[in-house]
Amino acid sequence: MGIWLEGKPLAEKIKEDVRRQAAHFQQTMGKVPGLTAVLVGENPASQVYVRSKERACKALGLFSEILALPGDISQAFLEEKIDELNGRNEIDGILVQLPLPPQIDSYAIICRLSPDKDVDGLHPFSLGTILANKTGFRPCTPLGVVALLKEHRIPIEGRDAVVIGRSLLVGKSLAAMLTNENGTVTTCHSKTKDLSQVCSRADILVAAMGREVFVKPEFVKPGATVIDVGINSVSDPARVKEYFGEDEKRQKDLQSKGYTLVGDVHPAAIERAGAMTPVPGGIGPLTIAMLMQNTLDAFKRRRGITAPP
Repeated sequence: MGIWLEGKPLAEKIKEDVRRQAAHFQQTMGKVPGLTAVLVGENPASQVYVRSKERACKALGLFSEILALPGDISQAFLEEKIDELNGRNEIDGILVQLPLPPQIDSYAIICRLSPDKDVDGLHPFSLGTILANKTGFRPCTPLGVVALLKEHRIPIEGRDAVVIGRSLLVGKSLAAMLTNENGTVTTCHSKTKDLSQVCSRADILVAAMGREVFVKPEFVKPGATVIDVGINSVSDPARVKEYFGEDEKRQKDLQSKGYTLVGDVHPAAIERAGAMTPVPGGIGPLTIAMLMQNTLDAFKRRRGITAPP
């Protein structure tokens, strides 16, 4: 049986460093890093995500604001708002919460961002810096995955890595980042033939397709490191019992919230893995920590600060 790779300890270490540096810049410059989250419409999940990011900023001493806009705005109106944020010197990072309403061209909006404020790492310029292996902003979740592997001294160089999922936000970006770390990377998706066989050769297996317990234990090479990026809600008591048995915490979740969270990997895969991230508590805490780190980095880059305080 493998060990659980909890993300919170590393996330707290990263956030403490951000807090320390923000306090230093407040004291010496009278300025702190600033983040604006752009929220369009009333998607409940998006509202929760944005509020959590706002709370994280305030806890670390960063300036934070939410630009909440109606769901029926036009493309031109949103582009105008992005231009305004690009021009505000006290704003170092701009985060456009996705998905956007159907009348909005999301790609055009991301392209409208100033690359030096693209703390989500989704601007084509940022993605290009990954492929070129040059300095730039990386998407927060892949950044957290790589940081967690390094924190636990899990080798990437020369290892076979399989990434299931090809989104810009996670799969494609992470595959390129693991390649930059000298891993040998295979990207899989819904059209991949013999997926379980491909996965079973991986020293590092990353599941990021958003499908509840899609990755079964037999996908996992004995001793492999499994990174579960998926977050799925399960409210059916029978499925919860199938995945977790009589786990007391999961039963309490069902009673108190009406659901519990499960990843893209079947929890029983821990029996074959050498190490595996839990859901919740694995990559999730690191995603927000890395957003805070990116916002701090944006503040420093925009002011030419290269030496650590």
